[in-house]
Amino acid sequence: METVYRSVAGIDVHKKMLAVVIRRQPGEQAEYQKRKFGATCAEIQHLEVWLRAQGVSEVVMESTAQYWRPVWYGLEPHFRLHLTHPLKTRAPRGRKSDFRDAQRLADRWSAGDLEESFIPGSEQRAWRWLTRTRVQLKKKLGVIHSHVEGLLEQGGIKLSAVVSDLFGVSGWAMLEQIAQGVTDVEVLAGEARGALRKKERELKQALAGQLEPVYRLLLRQHMDQVRLLRRQVEEINQSLAEAMQEHLAALHRLSKIPGVDLYAAQELISEIGPKACAFASAEQFASRVGVCPGSQESAGVNYSARSAKGNRYLRRLLCQIAWAAIHTKDTFFAGLFARLKPRVEGKGAAWAVAHRIAKIVWLVLHQEVEYQEKGSAPPNERTLVRKFKRLLKEFGSLGLDVRALLDQQLPAPA
Repeated sequence: METVYRSVAGIDVHKKMLAVVIRRQPGEQAEYQKRKFGATCAEIQHLEVWLRAQGVSEVVMESTAQYWRPVWYGLEPHFRLHLTHPLKTRAPRGRKSDFRDAQRLADRWSAGDLEESFIPGSEQRAWRWLTRTRVQLKKKLGVIHSHVEGLLEQGGIKLSAVVSDLFGVSGWAMLEQIAQGVTDVEVLAGEARGALRKKERELKQALAGQLEPVYRLLLRQHMDQVRLLRRQVEEINQSLAEAMQEHLAALHRLSKIPGVDLYAAQELISEIGPKACAFASAEQFASRVGVCPGSQESAGVNYSARSAKGNRYLRRLLCQIAWAAIHTKDTFFAGLFARLKPRVEGKGAAWAVAHRIAKIVWLVLHQEVEYQEKGSAPPNERTLVRKFKRLLKEFGSLGLDVRALLDQQLPAPA
């Protein structure tokens, strides 16, 4: 249904200035009013006063880098705001100017010709910053882990070949001793805990090396960074626990899905909301995230089924959840992966599992239902026929005629 707004403002956002065009259509002919503003907080307040004086109720803008955020936050309490992707409003070559871009935004939005981006409320935006920052901090921990392993290799110390986690309890204790200049393998191996004590011989051989002073200095600095990052992650965890206290029921329901732990549940809620109200259906949610087959059709031929780009944080998270769910025993997702893997490669089958998990996440949040594990479903008739035909083809490639063997009358067992 086409919707026409009587007074719409289009804003072309830049780092230092805003080009604003107000579109009015009292009759058949549209009228425009143009004005430039700065991008500071004071200028955004002047923009808000001017728009209200002109009777504007709808404001549409492009998501230009991060520069749209202060404009959005300043106008959010007073207008209905809409954000679009710049690629969908790009001007033809040679016909681009700031006011033309702003006018194009207002015209296309009034005609219902723009797809709106999902921008959550202020509370959910805060959750997003916390969860996304936590992801970045954990990535930094992984980078430092690689650097520390490289430093140990400089001294011929093969600790990572024996210890599963360099930053675990045993590995961390040994690293502290190495950073202080301890080279006695008996002392270093004595820091082992738990089952690692059974590998005393392998540990002593792996620790028979020595770091030069410059590498010990770098090791201490890396370990200080690890302590700082761990403390920051813990602070974020505590802040998220307090912020999501009212949504414990949703977190609990999500945690019942195979592959979803508390941290993954927090990220899911921070990205799509505690009830996923922004998405009308599970299919729409999977499409917006980008975990469903894409379409590149022309003249009746689909040249590519590659998935469209969506929310990269959710795509990463759903893929991690899918791989974790695949490795669970006697679950629907493990069975689904096993059924799909012979037809498509492993990553394609995991992508299909992520697609199914995305739909289930929407149902769990939007309809507030509990996930019920039904286990791995037995193969249906079509699957059995397909497997039988594949086996016949494999036997035929080996020179065996299975059909002739089946037709033979075999003697009954005694």
